[in-house]
Amino acid sequence: MRAIQVTQFGGPEVLVPTELDPPVAGPDQLLVEVSAAGVNFADTHRTDGSYRGGVKLPFVPGVEIVGRTNDRRILSPIFETGGGYAECAVAPAHRAVDVPDEVSDGQALALLIQGLTAWHVLKNSARLSPGETVLVNAAAGGVGSLAVQLAKYFGAGQVIATASTADKRELALELGADVAVDNNPDGYAERVLEATDGVDVVLDSTGGPTMLAGLECLKGFGRLVNYGNAGREGRPSVDPSALAQRNLSVAGFWLVPAMDLPGGYVEPLTELLALTAAKKLSPLVGAEYPLEEARRSHEDLLARRTTGKLILKP
Repeated sequence: MRAIQVTQFGGPEVLVPTELDPPVAGPDQLLVEVSAAGVNFADTHRTDGSYRGGVKLPFVPGVEIVGRTNDRRILSPIFETGGGYAECAVAPAHRAVDVPDEVSDGQALALLIQGLTAWHVLKNSARLSPGETVLVNAAAGGVGSLAVQLAKYFGAGQVIATASTADKRELALELGADVAVDNNPDGYAERVLEATDGVDVVLDSTGGPTMLAGLECLKGFGRLVNYGNAGREGRPSVDPSALAQRNLSVAGFWLVPAMDLPGGYVEPLTELLALTAAKKLSPLVGAEYPLEEARRSHEDLLARRTTGKLILKP
């Protein structure tokens, strides 16, 4: 079968098309003919060797797939095995969720990691209450674009979006944000506080100075949730005594363990798929690449040339 294999850690250049034997499904696994695989920032960390927990060489990247078994169209994460950047992959049977006909491959993949992340950070990490103000960094990205919509759906009073370009800020407004501002850390807090008297929740996937700037925007008892390091500048240290002055909270979020919590996977994912099928949620599908162009997909993602969910099509 055709696949993308990584034999050494590095940048997008290590994503090499190759021919491999198809995988064999073991006990409690499904063999899936992959119709599309998702491309994530986490894939770039696996590829360069910086992903938490580590990855053993050689490997086929890709941890989310949509495709067909003998009689089902399913969506599944494949964190344990990887292998999504290929024509066939194996998926854990207990993770397979049926995809409604009304939901496209790209939409389904946008909901699997990005959608579940947005759902959890709002519901469980930030504990959003109706009427609160939410600030979403990288609001035109995969998680951010869904977080804007879900925050509104969950009853947020105001949603402030940040993004790097005018086009991305306009997109965030179209998705339901009330205000969109430039995400450059220089003057970030001032721009946000011009639009609102402070926010209750900050959702940050960037890290670095952008994360610290978000802290400046919080009201008393505000919560910041960091769920990524897309800026590749690290997650800055935070002084608890400085947080105490305004009773602020900072939380970190990682999806993998959250999916094993009671009600943490099938139920929210089924809800997200149903909302999408009913056209109440619009997952943002970005560029689509042939499998052999996996390298270009990572280059575009790292260069911030993309919006929404990127997918590979075997």
